[in-house]
Formats: sequence, C-alpha cells, structure tokens
Amino acid sequence: MTPPQRQRRFPKQAAPRPEPPMEPQEGDGQHGTEDKPPERLYILTGEDGERAAIDLVTLIVARADPPPSAAPEQSALLRICQAPLSVAEISAYLNLPISVVTVLLTELLTAELVQARAPVVRQARADRSLLEAVMHGLQKL
Repeated sequence: MTPPQRQRRFPKQAAPRPEPPMEPQEGDGQHGTEDKPPERLYILTGEDGERAAIDLVTLIVARADPPPSAAPEQSALLRICQAPLSVAEISAYLNLPISVVTVLLTELLTAELVQARAPVVRQARADRSLLEAVMHGLQKL
C-alpha cells in the first residue's frame, strides 16, 4: 500500500501573488502591516505590578458591563466573559499572550469588575459509591 500523496493548495502555475505592503497612513497608528499589533504589549499592561494568583484553568466571569473609561482590551475581555471562560480561552479569543491577559485580569479583579472562580477539582467530586446509593434509592421510588 502506498501512502497518500500531498497536494499543494495552489498549483505552481497559479501561485497567488503576494500583495504589496500598504503605505502607512498618517495618524492611523499602523506601520503598514496587518498582523502586528498597533501598540507594544507593555503599553496595554501598564506598570509592572503584582499579579493575581491566576492559572490557565481559572474561570473568569464578568460582574458588570465595561465602564466607559476602560481600555479596549478590558472592554473586550468583559464582553466575552459574560459566561465563565478559562484564562487560556480568553487569551485565545483576544489573541493576546497569557501574561498580558493575567495583568489585565488583575486590574479588573482589583476594580471588582470580574470574579475569578477555581475550576472543579477532581477530589471535590462526590464518591462513586455515594452516587450509586443515591441512584439506587431513586430507582426504588
């Protein structure tokens, strides 16, 4: 049996042309590339202060709507956290590094705009024998 052959997305004769770089417009804050953020990440995070004890699986829930004075990243974070999301999911949705999301969450936790919940721990679950006893009791009813 032969392995499957790889196929190119674009045939050699119909290869897509690279687009010319865009000229930066005055006052748009971009440097001609779409994939680079317009600001450096340390501008988003502000001063380097203490961070809350948040790990990747900590669930975050918004407590309030974003205030008008909130940064765009904080507003986006508050909007997507109407339902509980983990820090890793927030980082993926906002396309920001986890370290930046942690700093933003620390600021929002301090302002009491979000609530951090610990994930469900396996040891906190009910014992299997207890669940079976409850199930058998319900079946007898």
